[in-house]
Amino acid sequence: MADQVVLVEKTEGVAILTLNRPEQLNAMNAQLSAELRGAVARMSADDEIGCLVITGTGTRAFSAGGDIHEQRDDDRRYTQAELDARNAVRARGSYEISACPKPTIGMMNGLAYGGAAVLASSLDMRVGCEHASFRFLAAAYGRINSTWTLPNQVGWPIAKELLFSARVVEAEEAWRIGLLNHLVPRDQLRAKTMELAKTIAGNNRGAVMGIKALLLKQMTQSVEEQWDEERRFTTEVMRNAKAKEAFPEFIARKGIQLG
Repeated sequence: MADQVVLVEKTEGVAILTLNRPEQLNAMNAQLSAELRGAVARMSADDEIGCLVITGTGTRAFSAGGDIHEQRDDDRRYTQAELDARNAVRARGSYEISACPKPTIGMMNGLAYGGAAVLASSLDMRVGCEHASFRFLAAAYGRINSTWTLPNQVGWPIAKELLFSARVVEAEEAWRIGLLNHLVPRDQLRAKTMELAKTIAGNNRGAVMGIKALLLKQMTQSVEEQWDEERRFTTEVMRNAKAKEAFPEFIARKGIQLG
């Protein structure tokens, strides 16, 4: 479709979702937000897919954030109650992407400001290049966001600094503080991201999704509660593989006989 603003590519068990509004630096308008939410849901339900990668078109921006032109028009067009309802839908979409049952990787090809920083920080991992930068802008323009995403990525002290100051975080610092898992030259960005994504997609799908589900659930639990939840999950939901299922190549190579 000519007007499609989220492109979907499937390769080797990985779905690559590309924000595609290059003339607007991939700014996130209502259409893009809805398409991205829908694409994530479809790929989450696709048995061929084991990992999702989200990136932006071009070399300048992952996304410049929310579409301010559209927001200004919406402020004129809708009542406050209508705006609240529309914003609630978008906010729920952001949560659903974060809670996607399959691992998600941000392929950070450029800047991610405002709402795009929220999106990036809601993903499981990020791989970036020298063009990557982040800015959690909400405090600068009288809004609040990223309080539920950023601390989980970089810890409270750093998250507080970035949220309170709304300053730019360049690629090198983002890698140093853990906002980027990997930092590579631009010409290696896709290869490095796909190396990680294909490795994840090639692992046991149920185990990977189970690990993510447990990590999300356990964030506010005590260590004993986390241990108990893992034990319950591996007993009642997905029983840990027996030796002959987990290590077939090793067993065949060593000639081990199992009953």
